Amino acid sequence: MRVVVCGAGIAGLASAWWLERDGHDVMLVERAPARHGAGYMLDCQESGYDSVERMGLLPRLRERAFRLSELVYHHDDGSVRDRFTDEGPAADRMISLLRGDLEESLHDALTASDVRFGTSVAELAYDGDGVTVTLTDGSVDRADLVVGADGVRSWIRELVFGPARRFVRDLGFRTAAYVFSDETTARDLGDALHMLDAPGLQVGAYPVGGNRVATTFTHRVPPGAMLPDDARAELRRVYRGIGWIVPHLLERCPGPAELFYDRVAQVQMPRWGSDRVVLVGDACQAPSLLTGRGAGMALTGAELLADELRRHDHVPTVLARYEQRLQPTIRRVQAEGREAAENFIP
Repeated sequence: MRVVVCGAGIAGLASAWWLERDGHDVMLVERAPARHGAGYMLDCQESGYDSVERMGLLPRLRERAFRLSELVYHHDDGSVRDRFTDEGPAADRMISLLRGDLEESLHDALTASDVRFGTSVAELAYDGDGVTVTLTDGSVDRADLVVGADGVRSWIRELVFGPARRFVRDLGFRTAAYVFSDETTARDLGDALHMLDAPGLQVGAYPVGGNRVATTFTHRVPPGAMLPDDARAELRRVYRGIGWIVPHLLERCPGPAELFYDRVAQVQMPRWGSDRVVLVGDACQAPSLLTGRGAGMALTGAELLADELRRHDHVPTVLARYEQRLQPTIRRVQAEGREAAENFIP
């Protein structure tokens, strides 16, 4: 089967891996000219951990993983407010790492897929035998199946199912993350995740190895707020006057190529497939960053889709079974995400 996968994030890369392993002819296209930066911390656990274990990626991921032994909350003056030790019983079946490191490991594990950066799907045309795919670089391809793994802002979803406003639910937060090198700050942070809460916002910093420091910023926004044109300037405006090490973190904020900034949102859809197009990952099931489950659900969805293609030759049956197997879990995780949003920041 010829498969075109749109999006080289976790969902797209994992989909390509499983599909090429099963002998499908895979082309993976990504609008960005190159892979993204380091991004933010994620926990690969439960079904996501099981999936990367079956892929044989655990040794590679463990080399990039880090373990944070404490959660430390600070007052605005930098003094410690609370300290919690991580004694989770499931820690041996969980890996904490940066999103970019997981994506790089998935990308490097591909051996047969045709991976193309700097181009994406422009148009889709169906007929009884397949899909004609026109790319933004002007080339035309023919596919038996198109996998839309292009995230919350999915263009494939819009082409097939309609505008984002029908499916994307903004939870009222914006979040940012970036990584920078700073030996002194990394040493001072030890092996802990450090947080500061203030009315309507939260800041975090933690070491990720090699004298690198990762940050996370989350703040409430009014209903209907748009994403800013200059995310770095917006961060400095929102967090101006906050103490602890926040001024230093803001000084080290990089430009747009290395800065992740986005809305905290869910994608809620009754169906994930139509004809010979199917959505995977955040494009159809984003649980929101507040759950910490998006990567795991993307990995799980990619594997389940490939499993159904292995079991059935009839594409509509594949899509229906894929939805039936995963949608109950997604509904539960999304409900947890909405509850987390209600209680996330004082």
